[in-house]
Amino acid sequence: MANKHENSTVIERQTEKLKPPSMYQVVLLNDDYTPMEFVVIVIQEYFNKGRETAMQIMLKVHRDGKGVCGVFPKDIAATKVDLVMAYARQAGHPLQCVMEEV
Repeated sequence: MANKHENSTVIERQTEKLKPPSMYQVVLLNDDYTPMEFVVIVIQEYFNKGRETAMQIMLKVHRDGKGVCGVFPKDIAATKVDLVMAYARQAGHPLQCVMEEV
């Protein structure tokens, strides 16, 4: 009597290795018109930074032309960019906010 399992093929279960999502840094860009205090408020409100940290980031933007406010997954970074840009436009400031893959 032949064994039923002799001719069957068993495929081992392979677990897929998921790679972590790509991360993006949200960057504020310097301009000659947006008040420094407004930039500090944006950093505090949209990136949950304390006043001291917000001041340091604002000074980095002012001195170096850009400053990183945080690193997030793509969807969150894009949402933060949109929110900051909308808030700046509503306040009448030309502040630019972009995201860069890290």
